[in-house]
Amino acid sequence: MHDELYTDGIGEITVSGTVVRVDLVSLSPTERDANNAPKSVFRQRLIFSLEGFANSVELMQKALQGLVDAGAITRTSRTQGTVTPIAPLPSEPVVVKTERPRAPNTSPNFS
Repeated sequence: MHDELYTDGIGEITVSGTVVRVDLVSLSPTERDANNAPKSVFRQRLIFSLEGFANSVELMQKALQGLVDAGAITRTSRTQGTVTPIAPLPSEPVVVKTERPRAPNTSPNFS
């Protein structure tokens, strides 16, 4: 079995030299802000090379477009990049694959 991590979103992205750090957050079940809404709390950090981060962003943009095309969400503002769910997610998963084939006998950790 593989470990899985749920996140409500990204809290912060920090670029330091050739390293990109992405802090994942989730809503706290106990901590509240001034408006009594759950606070976002740090859960885990992803650390990428610049190239790995750029490739990941490209793949996420393709996944987002697949959700828009499937009718699961709609873009509400192209400049802000926000999306709004408009329907339940499709029963079949939306799968986005990279277009470049992986060479045989290579590590799945590097593309």
